[in-house]
Amino acid sequence: MLSEDIINKYNVSSPRYTSYPTILDWNRMEFSETEFAPIFKKAEQNKNHSTSVYVHLPFCESLCTFCGCHKHITKQHSVEAPYIDAVIKEWKMYEELNGGNIQVDEIHLGGGTPTFFKAAQLRRLIEVINVKTGPNPLFSFEGHPNHTSDEQLQTLYDLGFRRVSFGVQSYSPIVQKAINRIQPFETVEKVTIASRKAGFTSISHDLVFGLPMQTMTDMMDTIAKTIQLKPDAISLYSYAHVPWVKGTGQRGFSKEDLPSGDEKRDLYEKSKAQLLANGYIEIGMDHFALPTDILAQALKGGALNRTFMGYTTNTTDRMIGLGASAISEYGFGYAQNVKSTRSYHQMIDAGELPIVKGHIHSKIDATLKEHITQLMCQFETNFAADEWMKNHVSAFKKALNEFQKDEIIEWNENEIIVTEDGKPFSRNVCMTLDPYSKKVPTQDRFSKSV
Repeated sequence: MLSEDIINKYNVSSPRYTSYPTILDWNRMEFSETEFAPIFKKAEQNKNHSTSVYVHLPFCESLCTFCGCHKHITKQHSVEAPYIDAVIKEWKMYEELNGGNIQVDEIHLGGGTPTFFKAAQLRRLIEVINVKTGPNPLFSFEGHPNHTSDEQLQTLYDLGFRRVSFGVQSYSPIVQKAINRIQPFETVEKVTIASRKAGFTSISHDLVFGLPMQTMTDMMDTIAKTIQLKPDAISLYSYAHVPWVKGTGQRGFSKEDLPSGDEKRDLYEKSKAQLLANGYIEIGMDHFALPTDILAQALKGGALNRTFMGYTTNTTDRMIGLGASAISEYGFGYAQNVKSTRSYHQMIDAGELPIVKGHIHSKIDATLKEHITQLMCQFETNFAADEWMKNHVSAFKKALNEFQKDEIIEWNENEIIVTEDGKPFSRNVCMTLDPYSKKVPTQDRFSKSV
């Protein structure tokens, strides 16, 4: 167990490394179809790719004030059909660039609130994307417990979806009021049971620690109720308070309403202990799963991967993002769509891919991406066969020795291994190897490690 001094020492602003380089360090702050399309065609066309598809469905009926996602708040469900029409048009543009139907191995519906959309609209979307399916498809979606119906569950199951994650956050009425997410335990219980009845084989609950007004009693009650429902997987996210980035949503409460750094760390440690004591194993950073879950099996087999969608079992070499603000990931780099739903519609109506920024990897970027992904997924990386990486790592000998002295890592000239106690600070280790983090101070760019 790390001392309080060590925890405070490493509780600094650091990237979450769902991508490398991080989105703030991309080298195409202006990126258009004119530049992107030839690169895509040259690198991607007619190759036997494992392809993931991420669809961003941005609409929510109300604003959850803890949320850091790109969303559009409305109760007008007349937006559903035009938005699905636009996403389908965007998909057909990618098929044209690809030179034919794209084999889809993974689909993830994220948001916003994907279950804002009626079952018929979700069916219409998936039936177009899923014309050509790989042998072992992995289809998942994010559900709002208050807005997920039996019809939606059955429709998505019939379309091949087997994984669902429900945003629970906290069962405390006081915390729920503070974050504007009123959601009784009975509602989550009902939708969890309904998902199992429909046939979903991996049900995940998303929890958040460090929320406004959250106490240890609240957190332990939430963990106990979660264990009672026994979801296959649990995400235990650290609340990222970045109001300077996320605007008015996170300004509904002050920093003084949040647990202190020490309190927040305690919330995590005690929650983790309860989950481990009840049969869950740690998956990557801030995720837990039962040994029978697909994520646990991937970790055991060394096949766990990390993308903008989070931890996944698919080792895809391209992920096509559809919808407003969606991010695509390719072997050659990244591309992000315009964030505004209005601008998204305008670009689609004009027959343009709605890409506005991105990144083209250098050779160094590609190398570091591989090793940082390994550290975030397997908590270790080996560079015995990579002379460039050996030299790069040796340049940070002083910092790595400090990590080792503080029992965050073990390392030598061939490998870095994050210790059990050091896992929550994997981001710090990655940041040490990240040359972009040396150019601009990370404070006020990223949330803290804890």
